[in-house]
Amino acid sequence: MSAPTPRFGVNYTPRRGWFHSWHDFDAEHAREDLAQIAELGLDHVRVFHLWPLLQPNRTLIRTTAVDQLVELVDLAAEAGLDVLVDGVQGHLSSFDFYPEWTRSWHHRNVFTDTEAIEAQAQLLRTLGRALADRPNLIGLQLGNELNNLVEHNPVTVAEVDHYLDTLLTAAGESLPAADHLVTHSAYDAAWYGDDHPFTPEASARKGDVTTVHPWVFSGDCARRYGPRSPQVLRLAEYGTELAKAYAENPARPVWVQETGAPEPHIPAADAPAFARATLLNAADCAGLWGVTWWSSHDVDRALADYPELEYTLGLFDASGRPKPIARALADTVAELRAEPPSAPPREAALLLECTPSTRSVSGPGGPYFEAWMRMREEGARPAVVLAERAQDGTYLAERGIKEVVRPN
Repeated sequence: MSAPTPRFGVNYTPRRGWFHSWHDFDAEHAREDLAQIAELGLDHVRVFHLWPLLQPNRTLIRTTAVDQLVELVDLAAEAGLDVLVDGVQGHLSSFDFYPEWTRSWHHRNVFTDTEAIEAQAQLLRTLGRALADRPNLIGLQLGNELNNLVEHNPVTVAEVDHYLDTLLTAAGESLPAADHLVTHSAYDAAWYGDDHPFTPEASARKGDVTTVHPWVFSGDCARRYGPRSPQVLRLAEYGTELAKAYAENPARPVWVQETGAPEPHIPAADAPAFARATLLNAADCAGLWGVTWWSSHDVDRALADYPELEYTLGLFDASGRPKPIARALADTVAELRAEPPSAPPREAALLLECTPSTRSVSGPGGPYFEAWMRMREEGARPAVVLAERAQDGTYLAERGIKEVVRPN
């Protein structure tokens, strides 16, 4: 049986007003944005409401805000798009959104406070109940890159594990497991950050799929190697293979859930080629669930105080015009659908030896990262295998690995 064709979609950033548009949700504006996305031949969107608007008090979930989210999912269905809903935002594009009941005089650690965890769990249960019967719902994700909130909410690895387990259970309570995914996401400090409390094991073993967000600015990857370098063009491929190494189930899918072409890291002239190479290289990984580009629309420069790169990440500009990267992405998706990649198993694997305190060896600039990239450029298709699994013949056979190579 052939592997399913990977899914290709986009993270939806509303053109008018960015996510502040939830304050005065306009269905016609959303319908226009979603129609533009669908015209590119993409099959899904990932959507985000704002936590303070959904749950302004610990025991109050606003019905109106939930209804807006359901309406957006229905509008996506009109456009022929499936939807993943992120629940707790949380963090978006360098801004954090906390309800007031977690801040100032009422400060609660969102990862460790028992009542704060239960409030988030109740929000996810509520969203699940509201969305469970929508045929275009892919599933629920706990929130966008929740580990960005660690700076203001100190937490241990064990506390993160408890938090994720509790919320994943809550998110799945109202969703038929056979029909929907329940998952979580982290920015890539989870993979590359020494002693970061969100771990690769949590990303690769909790929830239904592993999500990776391989950004070219992490570890100064694009500046270190250059925007046209193999290290940049294969970053999503590498992130997918790294994630597979930490999974207990060799068949667990990996979702490249965020990747994009931020200026100046990827100059606009290089963005179409970057998009094409990123999709083609990721599609060479067995078990790829899909790729979801960040993002649909540029942030309007009328909005202040964003990092420069946030204004340039869209497939469409702030006026709604498709950028050259949009056509490159659409054409590549059409090719991959017309002739789905076979992505055979990777028979050679590069041995990864690291501890929680030396995770950075596998990030851009690290010796393991550079060794893997050298192998790839020499014509090999290396997998990644953890040292503790390198002698497990059954596990290696399940992954199709015939040779384990030590980095030079």
